[in-house]
Amino acid sequence: MNSLDFDVVVIGSGVAGLSLALQIADNLKVAVISKGKLCDGSSLYAQGGIAAVIDEADSIDSHVQDTKDAGAGLSDETVARFVAKNSSNCIDWLISRDIKFSTRKSKSGKFELHLTKEGGHSMRRIVHAADATGKAIIMELLSQIVQHENITIFEDHIAIDLINNKGRSNSYCHGAYILDKLANKVRVFRSKNVVLATGGTSKVYLYTSNPDGASGDGIAMAWRCGCSVANLEFNQFHPTCLFHPQAKSFLISEAVRGEGAKLVHADGKRFMRNYDERAELAPRDIVARAIDNEMKINGLDCVYLDATKLGENKILNHFPNIYEKCRKYGFDMLKEPIPVVPAAHYTCGGVVTDKNGMTGVHGLYAIGEVAYTGLHGANRLASNSLMECLVFASSAAKHILRNIGDTCICEDISDWDESNVIDSDEQVVVSHNWEEVRRFMWDYVGIVRTDKRLERAKNRVELLQREIDEYYWNFKVSPDLIELRNIALVADLIVKSAQSRKESRGLHYSLDYTGQDKTPQPTILTPDFAK
Repeated sequence: MNSLDFDVVVIGSGVAGLSLALQIADNLKVAVISKGKLCDGSSLYAQGGIAAVIDEADSIDSHVQDTKDAGAGLSDETVARFVAKNSSNCIDWLISRDIKFSTRKSKSGKFELHLTKEGGHSMRRIVHAADATGKAIIMELLSQIVQHENITIFEDHIAIDLINNKGRSNSYCHGAYILDKLANKVRVFRSKNVVLATGGTSKVYLYTSNPDGASGDGIAMAWRCGCSVANLEFNQFHPTCLFHPQAKSFLISEAVRGEGAKLVHADGKRFMRNYDERAELAPRDIVARAIDNEMKINGLDCVYLDATKLGENKILNHFPNIYEKCRKYGFDMLKEPIPVVPAAHYTCGGVVTDKNGMTGVHGLYAIGEVAYTGLHGANRLASNSLMECLVFASSAAKHILRNIGDTCICEDISDWDESNVIDSDEQVVVSHNWEEVRRFMWDYVGIVRTDKRLERAKNRVELLQREIDEYYWNFKVSPDLIELRNIALVADLIVKSAQSRKESRGLHYSLDYTGQDKTPQPTILTPDFAK
């Protein structure tokens, strides 16, 4: 079957995509598309937890203020309040789905959710499952997804492009062209609605804490479909990833610092108070920039995170997976500081959506890291990401269910045309360009930027895009070529966004513009044909 019909096609199998699919599947026929295996996405590796207003001493106002503070003046207060108000309902929904969170015995003898604290939060409000929250959620939701009769799963399928009538005033998304990697065949997925839940763009950088799939596919496809994107200059670098050649930048959760671990040099001397009075609990952009600066001025390969004073009970009970992973690479958190470096971690910008997850193209939704909702502003508050996934998956699901009767499947969609292309005999072109994009993005569009560095990146990405475009239209598509095309486009959008911001704010730090604008605005880019 080259053409498949569904009510909703969900592209992505992380927390956002799976939770939405489960909320609509009792009433609709749903396809879940995973470019690899179902549990290959970034959600599986989310360690810290979910920020939610649960404790009686906490408040929605406090969560909103913490979000705004971390967002450095660019978080949308209305959206932040919408997320904070709906946070406890999302936790309740997960518990109703049998997610097992960490608990503690209260003074009254009852068991209640154990809440931890992370950088940027003024209260303990992080709901977690030890130090593997993402894994606990994903594995349980997957067990329910695979048993649902209205959900069809397509593993090892990578989306190529969305199908729409772009160029018209009333643009509508009718489905997607998707490559079955095992059969090496492009299929047409026709649907009433498409939901992008494809994650972020951190694979555009040479060093990242994300799995290989984080290549910005959803953002690139949405842009080609006519959607606006926003705030792509704000790329979050997680301050503390394990430094080891075989560790592939394994993330050391912010919760470790939240529980009292300190950043030090090899001699044990702390340095964070030289940068911010909150020291290790400052927002991630400040901590990452501080570590980057300490490494550069001292010629260091890494700094160290000292958790030895947390004690055996806290480390083994709260961070068992991190402890075991560090032991695997020869580091004992109980006895010695562990080496850490920053790595690209989270994309704060994305496809512009409203509170229902709707993009500017009818029938197309975007939820999770792929979307720009206005929540994160110039920097994401720790553990707001999983909550954003859950809140907007819920609101998008409700909107889809309310409006599904007003849409229909478009019958007039052409098959994928490969009549004028041939198999590639120069795969080295793809691998070489992939490496070049990621390296110049790391060197020129990383934690600290300058006009000169951004101009160098601009020149390189424009040249590469021309080469990739010519290659793309002459050879049969492959997973590597699809990702290369997407990552080059996303790199171009990031560079353009960074060049347009003439200030230093949040995750965008420029040596040429160290001050801040008095009235900052989001950076919004729109495809020319969609204007």
